[in-house]
Amino acid sequence: MNTSITREAALRIGLAARALEVSPRELTLALAEKLDLPLSETKLAGCSVELLREAMDGDGGICVAEKEDLKKAVRLLWGEGVTGSELPRTDAYTDGDMPRSVRLACASNNGEMLDGHFGSCERFLIYQVSADELRLVDVRSTLEADHAEDKNVARSALIADCDVLYVQSIGGPAAAKVIRANVHPVKIPLPGPARDSAVRLQASLASPPPWLARVMGVTPPSLERFARADEDA
Repeated sequence: MNTSITREAALRIGLAARALEVSPRELTLALAEKLDLPLSETKLAGCSVELLREAMDGDGGICVAEKEDLKKAVRLLWGEGVTGSELPRTDAYTDGDMPRSVRLACASNNGEMLDGHFGSCERFLIYQVSADELRLVDVRSTLEADHAEDKNVARSALIADCDVLYVQSIGGPAAAKVIRANVHPVKIPLPGPARDSAVRLQASLASPPPWLARVMGVTPPSLERFARADEDA
């Protein structure tokens, strides 16, 4: 089954879900019952208040929404007032642009904030970080992953090209799946700007702690003198 969703459609669904006070996953599943997968901007543009009401209030409906909330949600699904400002602008990047860099994923729900839990965040912000440069290279919606049989495996696969994951919280089984994807999870309990956390990671690249040195594939500074001693022996 093709469950792919475009960045624009994911943004519309996320904003509509917020207006209805439901999760993006719940709204996606409700819409899929009426519009079929994959959801697209064209299908969302054909959504009506009545269709949305039936999707949400039918058998196993996710809530009973006020008419004004439904109208607002439908306008958002149509794309009215959605300019993409809710999502941060990405920077151009080609593999090899930033030698000796690491790739960081940040769990996010709002703008360029690090404010998400691994199993429920709406998107991952992907940063390429080197000692002298920092770029936001991608924004990846988790809506498609939430249709998978094992959501945590699918979310791990979504960031499998990253080296480090910053997240507000993550359970043990989910963390094990992230590690199995060769990504190092780090809990950042307090929400804040994701770029600030990326800048702190950047500052540590010059003298990385042991866990980060392993990620980078270099010898930790604290062990370098032992490595030099072995070479001189």
